[in-house]
Amino acid sequence: MLKSIAAALLIAGLPATALLAADNPANPPQQSAPAAEAPAPSGGEAAAGGSPTETARKAEKGSLKSPYADFAKVADEGHQKFMSAGCNGCHGGGGGGGMGPPLTNDVWVYGKDDDTLFRLVALGSDELQKQGYSRKGSESVVGPMPPMGTVVKSDDDLWKIIAWIRSVNPSSAGSSPSASAAPPSAPPAQ
Repeated sequence: MLKSIAAALLIAGLPATALLAADNPANPPQQSAPAAEAPAPSGGEAAAGGSPTETARKAEKGSLKSPYADFAKVADEGHQKFMSAGCNGCHGGGGGGGMGPPLTNDVWVYGKDDDTLFRLVALGSDELQKQGYSRKGSESVVGPMPPMGTVVKSDDDLWKIIAWIRSVNPSSAGSSPSASAAPPSAPPAQ
């Protein structure tokens, strides 16, 4: 029974080593040392060990800045995290959209600065608005952005996802909130 549960977890992309070890008394589960936390990036982030949700709730508005100025260096890792968090279910595997908006176009509904993107992903659009952020544009979407701050495991993972978004849409790399919303593009002539 445990082996079939472990197989299901592996298919879902979740580690199943503890279950398999528990199924084999000759190989008891190993207690691993806690993973070393990466140093918390600067820019108003919460102390190491907090979730992106906690960081987004506690940091002063406008204080969150990506530690990855050269976003291309961590873009591949960010794409892996984007896919494993299930972001592709709404935004497409390449960021081209689906029931959620494309991450590859010029429309940035709430803005494209680091602080806003971090909070939007961590808290979702409804909570972002409750924090005083307002819509600067519009996009055809099925519903609000759900909070992903408990799905994305760390602030660093979220910054890497944002780095990947910036790699597929370099126009999103503007960092000032005043320059963060591009006017909606006109549809192509048919």
